[in-house]
Amino acid sequence: MSTEQAANTGVQAGTPAWRWPAAGVLVVLLLAAATRFLEKGVPTWFAGSGLAKAIEFPVYAIVLGLLGNAVLTATGLRDRLAGGFRTEFFIKTGLVLLGASINLKVIVTAAGPAIIQGIVLISTVFLFTWWLGGRLGLDDKLRALLSAAVSICGVSAAIAAAGAVQARREQLAYSASLVIAFALPSIFILPALASALGLSPEVAGAWIGGNIDTTAAVTAAGTIVGEDALAIATIVKVTQNALIGVVVVALTAWFAFRVERRADAARPGLGELWRRFPKFVLGFVSASVIATWYLTTVPAAQGKAVIGVANDLRTWFLILAFVSIGLEFRVASLKEAGWRPVGVFAAATVVNVLVALGLAALLFSGYTVE
Repeated sequence: MSTEQAANTGVQAGTPAWRWPAAGVLVVLLLAAATRFLEKGVPTWFAGSGLAKAIEFPVYAIVLGLLGNAVLTATGLRDRLAGGFRTEFFIKTGLVLLGASINLKVIVTAAGPAIIQGIVLISTVFLFTWWLGGRLGLDDKLRALLSAAVSICGVSAAIAAAGAVQARREQLAYSASLVIAFALPSIFILPALASALGLSPEVAGAWIGGNIDTTAAVTAAGTIVGEDALAIATIVKVTQNALIGVVVVALTAWFAFRVERRADAARPGLGELWRRFPKFVLGFVSASVIATWYLTTVPAAQGKAVIGVANDLRTWFLILAFVSIGLEFRVASLKEAGWRPVGVFAAATVVNVLVALGLAALLFSGYTVE
């Protein structure tokens, strides 16, 4: 690096190039540790507060990342440390580990109605969100992220979609923020509505699992209703999680062959599709297949312990990713997006609530957990 280049980047001549990125990684690790501390400590400190128990780690991670962003920007260190904010690596590793928690055998043998519900619900809500986003003039990449997030499984689906359509980090951060903002009140609202409507635990669980966008929030809401509701909610949510790969393949093909294809350009071949395809999805599917096989070869307690380790590692990598998103986020992107993404997400959430309720009542009335 020349003296002039060093001056332009704020790095002293002779400083090893790896030091600032390494310092950036250290910042991410420290904020991730603080996130984990708050995740475990807040529910204990405020034991009587349902809100404290319901807040998930993405909230703490993004907020701490944004605070760190503000401090580093004010001190002029943000751009120097940015090389250590490895959002993409953390996200992809976390999603591969997510696959280990999805037992395909359980889904296929015990959740026939959940598979039907997942396919119909995802297709309906995704297409509605995509259509409405188009009507309101949203950018195609942001449309894809919002559609995947609200129809499948929130932040994880938005992350996977972002890789497929090569969305900007600001668009991913915006989508993740909307997911969290809508999921948190749903934890309390849906169980209350299920009780008011007199839904059976199974129908209530299917409604919760098909509607709330994050797995942790689904677990919290299902627990409020009861064990049977929680079991069905988990199966429904896991089924929708398993469909991430299908949607990612479809989005990759659509953007490669239609959205970004110029009228005067040659039709892209399979090589282009493969180049754009997010390879980590293969790791996600492989982890799921391996975990499914592994659980058939060991005692249940041992299998649960091993998968628990994978889940804890997944949480750590996703915390690192959310912290990095906060550190990389720029306020200007929110101003550019305006109110329209919020309106699209809110309308899609209403459609999701109604369609999920109808499917849950149709497919899970009379269904009992065995």
